[in-house]
Amino acid sequence: MDQKDINENQELIKHAYTAFNARDIDSILQVMHPEVKWLRAWEGDYAHGHAEVRAYWQRQWTEINPKVTPVGFRERENGTLEADVDQLVKGLAGNTLFEGKVKHLYTISNGLIQQMNIEK
Repeated sequence: MDQKDINENQELIKHAYTAFNARDIDSILQVMHPEVKWLRAWEGDYAHGHAEVRAYWQRQWTEINPKVTPVGFRERENGTLEADVDQLVKGLAGNTLFEGKVKHLYTISNGLIQQMNIEK
């Protein structure tokens, strides 16, 4: 992968985080493959496709208020993009449930997010 592709992938992911924090699901889905495989960290297992991702986030946001901010990226040898993320998860009453760093791993193909995983 050349530097141009790496930069484009990073910008794609930054856009997705900004849209997620704004709760703009439609904007995020535009950069996801229609058959995306997205880890449902809050529930376990995966959401498959746009409809399941939308439903997952809508359920999640009725219980918690997460904010995710990418602070660094690294292209892995297997072609995935590692995003170091500052994550702040609050309850709806404003109490902090989790604050810390996590690693999100993305598979991107033809300018669309194919899969997202979390590395512990």
